[in-house]
Amino acid sequence: MSTFPSTPTAQPADSPPALHPKRRFLRATFLGAGLAGVVLAVYFGWLMWRVDRAQTGSLDVTTDGVEAIVVLGAQVRADGTPGPDLRSRTWWAVRLYHDLVAQGQSPILITTGGNPENAGSASAVAARLAQAGDVPAQRIFQAQGGQTTAEDMISAAQIMQERGWERAVLVSHPLHLYRSLWHFQRASGRSAETYAAGSLRTLSLQRRLQLDAREAAGILWAAVGGWERMAGLGRWLERIVYG
Repeated sequence: MSTFPSTPTAQPADSPPALHPKRRFLRATFLGAGLAGVVLAVYFGWLMWRVDRAQTGSLDVTTDGVEAIVVLGAQVRADGTPGPDLRSRTWWAVRLYHDLVAQGQSPILITTGGNPENAGSASAVAARLAQAGDVPAQRIFQAQGGQTTAEDMISAAQIMQERGWERAVLVSHPLHLYRSLWHFQRASGRSAETYAAGSLRTLSLQRRLQLDAREAAGILWAAVGGWERMAGLGRWLERIVYG
């Protein structure tokens, strides 16, 4: 009886050796971090687009019902005179005030920034500028205690709540509007209209993108309580970063 050799068992093709558990963990960690980075980059780009898109404002000045025009604070020079941004914001707010009054409306002005008892605070300087622009003193309210955009919006929202005003228009630098509105919504629980103080015609594309990125970063940092967690140091840093 002849003996036939047994049929050899088929061997699987060569395959890479299984990764060590630690290497699998590291690879998964790197992949997860990379994916999170892509998602964050996309979200950051979207925020920059929203900041830039808001630069024309949202207010239709022919619409009735404006109760408060809120002027966002900005730099005051060491000699007590307004910096160019504060001057621009106040000038455009005064212009809006007179446009609305001419239509039969009766808005008030809320100036923000610093302690109004300090004659050199942004709120006090803006109030004086507004009075020089023929806004009656009794139509101007100064928001107290604000050192940052977030604090300015909290103070302005408090004034509005105490007096039962609901519809606000925020006046600021075109690329500051989105972050201002974001903070106002957090502080008051309601939305507002926005009104751009000027245009971006004099800004280079590079500077415009820098400001878009700065504002987007400020929103992300505030969303995780960055400035608040750092208390006084955080407020000081925000003033340095955002002027």
